[in-house]
Amino acid sequence: MKVVERYIMRRTAAMFLAALVWTLAIVWTTQVLAKIDLVTDSGQSALTFFEVAALIIPSIIPIVVPFALVVAVAQTLSAMNTDSELAVINAAGASRWTIARPILLLALAASVFSFAVDNGVDPYARQKNRQLVAASRADLLSLIIQEGTFRKIDDGLFLQIGERLPDNKLGGIFVADSREEGANLTYYAKTGSIVEKGDEKVLMMNDGVINRKSVTGDLSVIRFTSYAFDLSAFMSAANEITLLPKDRTTQYLLNPDPNDRMFQRQPGSYTAELDQRFSEWSYSLVFALIALAVAVDARSHREARIHPLITAIAVALFVRWLGFFAAGKADKVWYYAYMVYAVPIVASAISVWFIVSSRSMELPSAWADWMTNLAGRAGEGWTALRLWFARRGTSGQGA
Repeated sequence: MKVVERYIMRRTAAMFLAALVWTLAIVWTTQVLAKIDLVTDSGQSALTFFEVAALIIPSIIPIVVPFALVVAVAQTLSAMNTDSELAVINAAGASRWTIARPILLLALAASVFSFAVDNGVDPYARQKNRQLVAASRADLLSLIIQEGTFRKIDDGLFLQIGERLPDNKLGGIFVADSREEGANLTYYAKTGSIVEKGDEKVLMMNDGVINRKSVTGDLSVIRFTSYAFDLSAFMSAANEITLLPKDRTTQYLLNPDPNDRMFQRQPGSYTAELDQRFSEWSYSLVFALIALAVAVDARSHREARIHPLITAIAVALFVRWLGFFAAGKADKVWYYAYMVYAVPIVASAISVWFIVSSRSMELPSAWADWMTNLAGRAGEGWTALRLWFARRGTSGQGA
């Protein structure tokens, strides 16, 4: 590898790692916030929460890596163009492939990494994640007997224990049950206890009332001396782990169990998941080619209409949207499976044509002029607003 190629690879790799860390951190944070109910609803420790949060990372790496790469390539080449380094390289007689070769090698390494994570690490991480979530919700007994907490047991079913009494008794029991369509049930009991009968667990409530409110607003009150509320169904449901196609290993997807209930209901989703895994890795190469087609040429500041980074990201977002759209339809419409592979192939072919034909992939001139004028007007408006606030501040001090 030539000195200039090692220089380009070093700069691009450094920018890629920086962009990957920050992009991964942002996306990971948004995903982690959706799991915060694991601590608030299930009463789990922070250690369990962070373990579940760490297992999310493999699922977002294949999505984040291509975007970090397109940012790194476009920004590196744009900076080299600003410093006139691309002009010097072109003047020295080097071809476009002198610049493209180290970038494509980096993209190939990123693609291999994405493929390994998507087909090797991610399925096991997803399975472990589901096991942790199921285990955290399966310990329903310890969840219920916490004092002064209002807990969601199931959709439409909530329970609160006022206090714990001696001899494993419970006091101040409140149950809200709206699972039955057209009726809301509310249970109040002064005391109660958890009774275990073999594998069954029953919440025995003593000295209480049941309020039943219908859709029409009619309210009926039933007093009881003792009432048994079965909890076994919820505990068994919490212990069950349902694995979706995304949670299965690639080996399993290639040869699924015919008795798998999920496979029997949605066989197309298994094939669609395979198609996505075998195509998703290629987007690192595709996005690198897009960035090269946009920013590989040396250009003067007068020629540049829109920053190459903006153009590259806009094209990459459109291509990735097409890929997601095709993958979302592939389990229901068979010909979308071909589109899953066609999107990266066609995008790569178009980018290679731009590079080989010594053209630059740019937005249409009308769009570029419109965006430039819009940015100029926004800048003028911001300057006028700052001057207005400055004058208001000066007049206020003078008064």
